[in-house]
Amino acid sequence: MPPSGNAPADLAQEIATCQACRLCQGRRAPVFDVAGVARRADWLVVGDPPEAVDEQAGRPFAGPAGELLGNMLRALGLKGPLDAGPAEASQRAYLTAVVKCRPADAGPPELAELAACHGYLQRELAQVRPRVILALGRAAALSLLQGSMPEVVSLPLGQLRGRIHQVHGVPLVVSYPPAYLLRNQADKARAWADLCLARSAVPTIAP
Repeated sequence: MPPSGNAPADLAQEIATCQACRLCQGRRAPVFDVAGVARRADWLVVGDPPEAVDEQAGRPFAGPAGELLGNMLRALGLKGPLDAGPAEASQRAYLTAVVKCRPADAGPPELAELAACHGYLQRELAQVRPRVILALGRAAALSLLQGSMPEVVSLPLGQLRGRIHQVHGVPLVVSYPPAYLLRNQADKARAWADLCLARSAVPTIAP
């Protein structure tokens, strides 16, 4: 597990003022859940770059895509950041975006931009201390797996699904972004199978 780094409030301030890559240009607000990262969660859900609705909300997975993801997580017995009531770490999912600024051109981030935000993602991982990670989208998978699996750069998302990877000793499962599932209803069953695969990996590691 990577070192924990600074407190969540310090991390939030660093993200809000970051100028490490071009994604900061035109940034209206960072997309980062400072309250959620302060708590343990057994599930870490990393999504592709935020969209305009995420930037407006100041959190990842807002809008219809977030609603779909929330429904899928609740079907697993998990609670997201907007679900009411207390929850143990085993019931909690922490949601984050692979980069913390919305790309102005809506295109996929370049490798250098993923690298610029990778340190923040590693510190979130250390703060949350998940027992399983879901990488929803190719950019999320690329950022998390490139260090241990260099060939991920040339692999499509479909070839990364269906098996359990490892990041710092934590099981990681790759699946489709919820925004993609809204446009491709036929793949929802495959996405649900991915979530069930991730759930099956949780008991295999120490709490």
